[in-house]
Formats: sequence, structure tokens, C-alpha cells
Amino acid sequence: MMSENRQNEKTYWLDKPGSLKLILRGLYVTCAGLFIADFFYHRHVDQPIEKLFGFYGIYGFVSCVILVLVAKEMRKLLIRKPDYYEPEEDGMPAGNSGESGGKGGEAPHE
Repeated sequence: MMSENRQNEKTYWLDKPGSLKLILRGLYVTCAGLFIADFFYHRHVDQPIEKLFGFYGIYGFVSCVILVLVAKEMRKLLIRKPDYYEPEEDGMPAGNSGESGGKGGEAPHE
């Protein structure tokens, strides 16, 4: 039954394995082209470091790497416990102090 549903499903061009390779190659070519194009036009810069060849591409890449590393560390601080949404032993939902009476005006459990 499950295989019949799979056969009847419409397949999109992004579902094909070759499509991902095509998209990645296009992205690589575009990035390389923009990086090389930086050599051929004159920029009016404010800071001397901006004169470096490929500065904006390198700056963007380093910024994204730093963003990912900071987000990984923030995740450690902000993550909830795996059982956060599971009910506690006293019948109250986890994370609910019981003082507000629950969501939507429900009466508190007694």
C-alpha cells in the first residue's frame, strides 16, 4: 500500500539527485565569478582594508562562520530539557507554575 502511494506521487525536479549537483555547481560558478569580478571594477572605499582583493567575500564568509559558532554556543545556554513538554508527576504540564491556571482560561488543577 505504501509503495503504491510512492508510485502515484508527483516527482519534482529538485527530488532528482542530479538537481542538487547542478544547483551547487551553479552556486560555485556564481561565487567564483563574483570573486574574480572584484578585480575588474574600481571601488570607492572608506577604510584601507577594503582595498584588498576579495575583501567583501572573505568578510562575508568569516562573518557566517562566526555566526554559526556563536549560535552553537548559544544553543547550549538556551536549550530546553528533553522532557520539557512532558507532564510532571503532579499532573501539571512541565514549564507551568500552576499560578496562572493554564492556557485559555482553564481552571487550575486541584
